[in-house]
Amino acid sequence: MSQHPSLHVGGKIRKVRNVMKRYERINVLTADGRIPEGKVLGLPKTKNTEI
Repeated sequence: MSQHPSLHVGGKIRKVRNVMKRYERINVLTADGRIPEGKVLGLPKTKNTEI
């Protein structure tokens, strides 16, 4: 059985997600230097990302 064409995800399609996973937010914020290493509560907001 094959997959319907509307469900197929192409390699060139990029999408903006409104919500990031917690570990993604922590990675972005630590890379920007916006939070200390040990802080995990009360994270600031981040911008939407393309994946």
